[in-house]
Amino acid sequence: MAFPPSFIDELIARNPIEDVVGQYVSLKRSGSNLFGLCPFHGEKTASFSVAPDKGIYYCFGCHKGGGVVNFMMEVEGLSYPDAVRALAKRAGMEVPEDEQYQSRYRKQERLWALMKEAGRFYHSQLYAPVGAECLAYVQKRGLSKSIVTRFGIGFAPNSWNALVDAMKKKGYTDEELKDADLVGEKNGRIYDRFRNRLMFPIFDVRGNVIGFGGRVLDDSKPKYLNTSETLIFNKRKNLFGLNFAKKTKLDYMILVEGNIDVVALHQYGFDCAVASLGTSLTEEHAALLSRYTEQVVLTYDSDEAGQRAAQRAIPMLEKAGIQVKVLQIRDAKDPDEYLKKFGADKFKLLLEESSNRVEYQLNAVARKYEMKDDEQRIRFIHEAAELISTLGSAVQREIYGHRVAETGKISFEAMKLEIDKAFKRRIAREKKKQEKIDLAPAQAMQPKSRSIRYVNMKSAMAEETVIAMVLKEPALLDQAKELKPAAFSSALLGKVYGQLKQRHEQGLEVSLAVLEDCTAEEISHVTGVLQRQQGPVNEAALADCIRTIRAEHQLAGVSTEDDLLALRNQLKERKGIKA
Repeated sequence: MAFPPSFIDELIARNPIEDVVGQYVSLKRSGSNLFGLCPFHGEKTASFSVAPDKGIYYCFGCHKGGGVVNFMMEVEGLSYPDAVRALAKRAGMEVPEDEQYQSRYRKQERLWALMKEAGRFYHSQLYAPVGAECLAYVQKRGLSKSIVTRFGIGFAPNSWNALVDAMKKKGYTDEELKDADLVGEKNGRIYDRFRNRLMFPIFDVRGNVIGFGGRVLDDSKPKYLNTSETLIFNKRKNLFGLNFAKKTKLDYMILVEGNIDVVALHQYGFDCAVASLGTSLTEEHAALLSRYTEQVVLTYDSDEAGQRAAQRAIPMLEKAGIQVKVLQIRDAKDPDEYLKKFGADKFKLLLEESSNRVEYQLNAVARKYEMKDDEQRIRFIHEAAELISTLGSAVQREIYGHRVAETGKISFEAMKLEIDKAFKRRIAREKKKQEKIDLAPAQAMQPKSRSIRYVNMKSAMAEETVIAMVLKEPALLDQAKELKPAAFSSALLGKVYGQLKQRHEQGLEVSLAVLEDCTAEEISHVTGVLQRQQGPVNEAALADCIRTIRAEHQLAGVSTEDDLLALRNQLKERKGIKA
């Protein structure tokens, strides 16, 4: 059972989309719309638009769009009912009780509360007699009591049931402990998953404890143990320390590999440090970082694995519109060790000396080859030329070209020829790719989402226009009474039309924001349809589209060649129809 339509209408009215989006995106007015940097993908030029009069948002870059409920779903990673709940709470509205939509949110709330209690338990154990060895380890690592408290660092006792017993006394069940991934299970009995470990609570950006990372105090394996995916924890969409780092006054963020490095950097005054959670950096992480900063300093470990991780992270961050610099630790294996050896001032100087990603990548290329060997020197020059050819600025290409020419011991003129040839090859490849797209207009008109396909392009274009027109002018639905959703060739557009038609007949609001039973991809597609519609919005234009939809529907239903020919002849005789 869905939420009552009247409730959804009031919810949307009391949550103006420009106000809700404005809490996440800095918006500037341009005409009747507002524009800002997209919160869903990294970009340098604002292509994310909000249309207050239509109650929608749409990004011309990543093509995500929808109404205020869909925005909350996307930006906070919520389900439809949870997004409704969040908006209702924002507007001070009471959500109609419905078990189907209430249960999942209640489950999330229980898990958040359980994780918070677990965090308190672990933190208390650090200062209990059982945590003496762990506390000594923390002090040996140089972590102050204030930073331990700030990050909620704790200790998981070397016991099979210490946490289980403590949480059961708080009223939590075996199932809830399993859902939070705090326990394992064997022979029908549950036991503490984290044992004899230094515990780091993982917070989401809103400050909820959503998971834990545990580090051993001895040589046992695995060295690090993290919470697995749960209803409230997704390691690809969260970063350790971001709940604190998002408030930094510094104009960059430091991306490191481990939790200890993050905590150490914050203790030494670098409150902009974050780390991924037991996984390599992902595109979701890069997009998340782009919401809070325009520059990231990669500060990975100096070993080979750390340098490989840096090379993988660079293109992801740049794709998200983030300027990348790379800090290479000298005389220490990681930031924590460096800070202990040399202090904050020396680390600050190291940050200021950090190289941009081009210098870093060119140095990495140079390390692969032996410059005394002519054959390897030639391979170095070719690879460096390919890298420099990707730079958009002619000035950058010249500066780095000079540098590589000196390293490769050739003239700049020869180096420039190699860069120009590589640049032309890249431009030719991109041109060929674009030509392939341009030569397939039908394919180009297909929806961006591969889960949505048009089987009849002629009818679908008319269907899109109908949807856009009735969303702009709902009164036109009175002229479309005879047009049935079943006549639409696109199941999605037919479903949307049916919902709009039904709401109009019931005297309810007709808008994109109130659509139900649609995925995020479907809502984004329909929003794009509305944004693209530039033609006239009147009864004559609507009638033309309806005739096209009906004609194509009839053609699709014809089973024999003779029937098809007869129908086409009939259509040719009708005024305004081109069969």
